[in-house]
Amino acid sequence: MAALTAGLATLVTDRVATALREHTRPFTSLEGVEELLSAGQTLLGGGKRLRAAFCTAGWTAFTDSPVTAGSAPVLAGSALELFQGAALAHDDLMDGSLTRRGLPAVHRRMAAEHTANGWLGDPDRHGAAGAILLGDLLLSVSSVEMDLARRLVGDDASVRARATWDLMTTEVAVGQYLDVRSQVLPWSAQDDVARALTVVQHKSARYSVEHPLVLGAALAGAPEEALAALRRVGLPLGVAFQLWDDVLGVFGEPEVTGKPAGDDLREGKRTVLLALALRGADDEQRATLQRHVGRPDLSEEDVALLRTVLEATGAVEEHQRLVDSHLAEGLAALDGLGLPAASHEMLTGLARMLTARAA
Repeated sequence: MAALTAGLATLVTDRVATALREHTRPFTSLEGVEELLSAGQTLLGGGKRLRAAFCTAGWTAFTDSPVTAGSAPVLAGSALELFQGAALAHDDLMDGSLTRRGLPAVHRRMAAEHTANGWLGDPDRHGAAGAILLGDLLLSVSSVEMDLARRLVGDDASVRARATWDLMTTEVAVGQYLDVRSQVLPWSAQDDVARALTVVQHKSARYSVEHPLVLGAALAGAPEEALAALRRVGLPLGVAFQLWDDVLGVFGEPEVTGKPAGDDLREGKRTVLLALALRGADDEQRATLQRHVGRPDLSEEDVALLRTVLEATGAVEEHQRLVDSHLAEGLAALDGLGLPAASHEMLTGLARMLTARAA
């Protein structure tokens, strides 16, 4: 399984780099374009290729056609990773994140280039504009890659794949807005858990696991009833993935996650973990959370204090139970699909990786 995943990651990584070069070739001689493309290649060079792996798992569950360079699942995996790059560029800008995968976030990189070159105007505005435009460029290139993948399959498969892609790209934008909106709403212990779970589903859970899994199966020609069954696998697994990601956003090690410790706390992320803590907090604990969460200047000592409060409220244990229950739900649904043994093994391995990672 590990060898298969590593081999796929290499195929997809190579294709992503090629796609960005190929689809922008008419413009590479223009002054300044290389700055944009270089930022894109750096951003796209890292990552777990998780979405591409689930897409390939969906493909191999319904066809014996090999996964090779230029095949439909690799092109679709490239499209997913390019779309993810766009989402990261935009997300880091909206969150004010300084780093991504241990390197400066796109808007910070481009602001630094502005300063280093002694250009006119505000470096931060230039960096923000560059991040928005790089994200837009990657969205365009991802769409081209998806179209190339669809041309390699039959008409029915192409239609189902396009419907899945369109749903995914629309839902991510909606989910992102729900996330942004949640961070400016008044604190409420009554409905914050339900609201946070809604954001998890529409911003990340379906996009990270369900849609890639269904996309690969759709390209392979899986019928609609099979796609519906895969959705019942993918959604709970995606929720488990994002819930675990929220744990790493508070308790993860910076040298592994590539982001400062407690970054989600500085950004004021209204996660399920935070919502559970507010629901279980006493007055003093609630006041501490509301006073500190969302402060960009949180020190390491402040982060340590908030971690202690999160644990003391019982939120961390309750949150872990949610992670475990969603993972179990997804695995149970997977067991009921009756997939070929190799496909079942691959998907089971991917599912367990979702909540066993450190980054």
